Amino acid sequence: MSGIDWPALKSAALAVQARAYVPYSDYRVGAALLTSGGQIIAGCNVENATFGATCCAERNAVFSAVTQGHQAFRAVAVATNGAEPGAPCGICRQVLAEFGSDLEVLCFTPEGAEKRYLLSELLPHAFKLK
Repeated sequence: MSGIDWPALKSAALAVQARAYVPYSDYRVGAALLTSGGQIIAGCNVENATFGATCCAERNAVFSAVTQGHQAFRAVAVATNGAEPGAPCGICRQVLAEFGSDLEVLCFTPEGAEKRYLLSELLPHAFKLK
């Protein structure tokens, strides 16, 4: 896992984590996605009273990137609070896998705990139509 400006991704993930809308869980998540062109696009989780309408930070970052014309990604940094870093949920893993299973994933906490993966490790049998 080299050639990625992890400090810049972590900084972007932490900045957007502070904007998360989490009145029900108080579990703030920020995600910063690195496009193949070098742009960083961030997203935070947004909760909803119906819970099913809640959207995770990773998906918000992907959806924002796609609306800006990006469909190739190199890495994602995911900031969560707690003693151990939280990994993307199953739905987010599948959405990320739509754009490539070789995505580098850094899960971290503001306190310094980190775990690194390839998306293919987190979702070894992703559903694919193409």
